[in-house]
Amino acid sequence: MRLLSILLGLVVFAAVSPAAQSSKPVSATVKRASAPSEASTMPRTADGRADLQGLWDFAQLTPLERPSEFGDKQAISEEEAEEFAQKRIETTHKDKRDGGAAADVERAYNDFWWDFGTRIAKQPSLVVDPPDGRIPALTKEAQDRVAQRQKRYDNVEERPLAERCILGFNSGPPMVPSAYNNNVQIVQTRNHVVIVNEMIHSARIVDLSGRSHPPASMRFLTGDSVGRWEGDTLVVDTTNFSQDGGFRGATTNLHLVERFTRVDTDTLRYEFTVDDPATWTKKWSASIPMTRSDELMFEYACHEGNYGLVGVLKGARYQDREAAKTPK
Repeated sequence: MRLLSILLGLVVFAAVSPAAQSSKPVSATVKRASAPSEASTMPRTADGRADLQGLWDFAQLTPLERPSEFGDKQAISEEEAEEFAQKRIETTHKDKRDGGAAADVERAYNDFWWDFGTRIAKQPSLVVDPPDGRIPALTKEAQDRVAQRQKRYDNVEERPLAERCILGFNSGPPMVPSAYNNNVQIVQTRNHVVIVNEMIHSARIVDLSGRSHPPASMRFLTGDSVGRWEGDTLVVDTTNFSQDGGFRGATTNLHLVERFTRVDTDTLRYEFTVDDPATWTKKWSASIPMTRSDELMFEYACHEGNYGLVGVLKGARYQDREAAKTPK
């Protein structure tokens, strides 16, 4: 991979307008995800469905994949969760200046602008299936795609969607906690649900009419989402993706199933399963608790001032010129 290109371009995160990010105190107090409240009354819409509406914060100190220190545990104690959370807060602190120049550049900016969250669930990882809490291995085909994608620096459109601020990071689908902008707003009607992410400010419309997915020839950047109710759980089925690599290198044949369950007044359980045999050796699932928030959603401004992308291509051109000077 062309390290100089990336260094000269800094990192994409550095191109994001700080005004679009949520701030957090340097020293955070860890909060454990709330347990379901049996005494709580399920909020409902006028037509009797579970009311999923509102702004939800899904920032999590719980790691996506299970750390080796948790071994084969399916659940962890409050003490273990607390200890791990404090350790992660310390290790992700962006005001540190260790690790050399490259590490310092990759931190992008100081800790004030990052938001990894202050909550941790009593589960050893967000990945819950396979049972080991780890994302399955990439197929050989997927590994080759990743290797080829890393070498593409000839023009802007060859760069990844996330680097171009079009799609990615935690915006999904599916949604996975990231460095900041871990907020999603849900708007619900009888026939549609709209999922609005703060990151990338994308709005995904879920059709509840019962229709089928369109023909495979019709493709959409965030896929085609159709939903149905299973009791109080909204199940969203998404296919027909238009771009390879949209989610962790998946192909356009990715099949995504998401489940949204209102646990209580302040908690929404978000679960998803991804299935793409051309990318992973088997399908896998994650479960993420979201917390109701009274914060505001902000416009995500990235591509308008994406100087990092310009720097990436300039770095590649510099390396091309240097390579041309080398006698063959």
